[in-house]
Amino acid sequence: MFSAVRGLLTNRGAQIRTGDLTDPNGARYQAAPRPDARSVFHTAMVASVPAQTADILADLDTLLEPSRFDDYGPNGLQVPGAAQTTTVATGVSASVELFERAAAEQAQLLIVHHGLFWGSSPGPIDAPLKRRLQILFDADIALAAYHLPLDAHLTHGNNALIAKALGATQLTPFAPHHGEPIGFIATLLGPGADTNDEGVLAQDLFTRVRELTARDPLVFDAGPATVRRLAIVSGGGSDYLADAIAQGADAFLTGEPTERVMATAREQGIHYIAAGHYATETFGVKALGEHVAERFGVRHVFLDVPNPI
Repeated sequence: MFSAVRGLLTNRGAQIRTGDLTDPNGARYQAAPRPDARSVFHTAMVASVPAQTADILADLDTLLEPSRFDDYGPNGLQVPGAAQTTTVATGVSASVELFERAAAEQAQLLIVHHGLFWGSSPGPIDAPLKRRLQILFDADIALAAYHLPLDAHLTHGNNALIAKALGATQLTPFAPHHGEPIGFIATLLGPGADTNDEGVLAQDLFTRVRELTARDPLVFDAGPATVRRLAIVSGGGSDYLADAIAQGADAFLTGEPTERVMATAREQGIHYIAAGHYATETFGVKALGEHVAERFGVRHVFLDVPNPI
């Protein structure tokens, strides 16, 4: 299972490494790589008949149920574009570079995790937003975004895919956001997978995370030698560390850290792993693109714009 999900990252471009740095407070990490390597992940499938863009979006809305979530911005279609789609592109975060690369791939639909608009309304259109919108308009690309629904989904979500890739045998919903859980607590199985031998060595878990995300995580190695319960909230999930402790997790995995987590992890005896906001949120949107490609017979291209954050 780990190798299957890790295959989603085979063509990730963030492969540049620098020397190890040692933090006097006990954290282990790598200096941020220059995100100047790029890669593209393609499916081999090409549509003989275009799919209706509206049908794709309706399918995604049914699959992800965005109406369940009180999110930070609008989910679903954010910018209208072509009525028909033969190429769907996916990426993590809306940006000029991502839009230009989607246009170069002649995509008609672009699906992202972090969209253009946040809050209740887009507000005034300033020059940077105009530039981004102009690229989409000129290329007739529809933009859709799925944020918390894509973190929470049991099959296509970031957190479930990370958990399964790391060897989880059971997932328990975790980290409620206005009543809807967006993360999972994963039960990890040890070497004797056909027995009740639960847990993996903490050092082995850190290695698995590094291999899965293709980057060295920031680790506060403060928990037990064996990890049986791993709490996972991708991206900026540090606020759920206290919830993980309350639910008896041995380790907590998220994307980016906050300053206070080091002391909390040490004092509460829990491993804290920050594997990168971007790096922990490539899984869901890529899996969503593969779903669309399979269901509608269109070409899918994942556009990797590595971010060391």
